[in-house]
Amino acid sequence: MSKAEFPSTSKPLPAPAMGEPFLLTPGPLTTSLETKQAMLRDWGSWDADFNKATAEIRQQLVQMAGVNDDSYTCVPLQGSGTFSVEAALATAIARDGKALLLMNGAYGKRAAQTLDYLNRQYIFLDKGDYLPPQPDEVAEILDKNPDITDVFLVHCETSSGILNPLKAIADVVKSRGKGLIVDAMSSFGAVPVTVDEVPFDVLVSSANKCIEGIPGFGFVIIRRSLLEQAQGRAHSLSLDLLEQWRYMERTGQWRFTPPTHSVVAFHKALEQHAAEGGVAGRHARYSNNRDTLVAGMRAMGFETLLEDAWLSPIITTFFCPAHPNFQFKRFYDELKARNFIIYPGKLTIAESFRIGCIGQIDEAIVNQLLNAIKQSLHVMGVDDCSPAEITKAS
Repeated sequence: MSKAEFPSTSKPLPAPAMGEPFLLTPGPLTTSLETKQAMLRDWGSWDADFNKATAEIRQQLVQMAGVNDDSYTCVPLQGSGTFSVEAALATAIARDGKALLLMNGAYGKRAAQTLDYLNRQYIFLDKGDYLPPQPDEVAEILDKNPDITDVFLVHCETSSGILNPLKAIADVVKSRGKGLIVDAMSSFGAVPVTVDEVPFDVLVSSANKCIEGIPGFGFVIIRRSLLEQAQGRAHSLSLDLLEQWRYMERTGQWRFTPPTHSVVAFHKALEQHAAEGGVAGRHARYSNNRDTLVAGMRAMGFETLLEDAWLSPIITTFFCPAHPNFQFKRFYDELKARNFIIYPGKLTIAESFRIGCIGQIDEAIVNQLLNAIKQSLHVMGVDDCSPAEITKAS
């Protein structure tokens, strides 16, 4: 695992407000003071300045995806990222279509639950907790099931922290003329995903992830021709992506009451994203955070779930120590008392926890975290961080 370098313009990040912990989660995350201050003003949802901010957000997100013409559009949608994923699946997959879901964690499984509600046909490839789907596996399934119309993949599955091989899978999918739906919830803005490299049809992400806004809305970057032919596919008034787009195109406004504070905070966060060097700058900082974190944790005896090749710069899963004094809740509380919030694990094979590398944190803050972990282990009486023997299914 190579050591990522900070951009030359990067500066140390300020500490959060007094008493405010660092959120080391896959979102919500620690935001900048500038982003917080953007929310101190109230906005009218029909106000021209607010509508201008919405328009600029839509344009900048499409450009971030490498689109420089009108072949794609961006449709923001109120609610959590899951709302946008549901709207995108209903829009992209025809009522008589059939999807292949590539799963290796909770969010691939959530897509299956969503398609059950939508009454769409699907089959799936489930790789378990920690293995990525391989292009040859996808090719074999598509060749054996020519009635599949669309393929769904979570780019960064935060259940484990794995970064799936999106480009290689996209090449297989597009070579067979299938639609590609990418859940880039936890990767877009920090891991390069552009249409020239990854010819997706639909990409979904959220305000409170790598662009470092706050919760309140998600967004769908979608091929315009696909969106235009989606009449009658929606199953819900409020999640009708086509009508949301038509209304925004016609009026410049959100169809229903928008999360105004979240929108203007995101607009400010986009400014900071660009100032940091865009996707490349953010990827460098997050990768450096991960490298510092993993090296420090392994030095203490912790083991990562994933091999280095699959570690994302977003979040990392560690096995819990097998030491009898280690209890995750106590560990969590000790770190919280030291101003760090981590995430419980979601594995089925072993007890684990996760630490995010995203948000307003840098190498200095990661080193503070590592010291806090050492202090917490000391007061818990844990002097061996090795996990129990794990048997991983192949």
